[in-house]
Amino acid sequence: MVIIVFDLEFNQSLIGYRKSDRLSCPFEIIQIGAVKLDQDLNTLASFSRYVKPTIHPIVNPRVMEITGITDEMLASEKPFSQVYSEFLDFISDTDTVFCTWGKADMKELFRNIRYYELEEQKVPKRYINLQTYASVHFKLSKKQLLRLQYTVEALEIPLLFPFHNALHDAYYTAEILKKIYLPEFQPKVYNPDAQKKSDSLRHPKKIIDFDALFAQFEKMYQRTLSEEEKELVRLAYQMGKTHQFIKESKVNE
Repeated sequence: MVIIVFDLEFNQSLIGYRKSDRLSCPFEIIQIGAVKLDQDLNTLASFSRYVKPTIHPIVNPRVMEITGITDEMLASEKPFSQVYSEFLDFISDTDTVFCTWGKADMKELFRNIRYYELEEQKVPKRYINLQTYASVHFKLSKKQLLRLQYTVEALEIPLLFPFHNALHDAYYTAEILKKIYLPEFQPKVYNPDAQKKSDSLRHPKKIIDFDALFAQFEKMYQRTLSEEEKELVRLAYQMGKTHQFIKESKVNE
């Protein structure tokens, strides 16, 4: 058996760009990083590729700030279809289990594969979500999920590389696996179709009642909003949805 520990970095949309594509693939993969382990958890090889984005061709400023990935870095890279083919070659072994830090990377990998209508039969469906096992290791609830960096530091794994790089994060995830692995770690089977149905049931489509929102503003300010002001409200809402202006609050702030 071979274990492929992988991590992804994503880009997301800018305001008003190709709305239909954003809905079907809101998080476009711009880097794949992976570490291959044998059944004894020895490191065999590593994989790192940047991806030239086509859905969201401009790197979101917030993504750039977190990952350090720039438009210039991606301009000459291969598109997802070619990088995906190289990733499959890297996986190669038929008896393969994925290992990820959280479930999101599994979800977005398959979402990108399907968006580009690529073959998914060779992609492992079995995976270990190491994030939940890390919580158990520290005697916490599986629902109390830990950040990758916190876990690395708590396990006293040397900080050799910066975080928020797909290869570096895959490396750290692999090192955590080596530290806390138990035979009880049983892979689950990921079903992209079931995930899509589950997401739909949990998150039914909702829309903003802008008329009611405008009425609330008019009530607060005791005057009628102009069309220009209404457009500003709509724009502020759309900008908020991108999360590009979200920042971590300071302690006691």
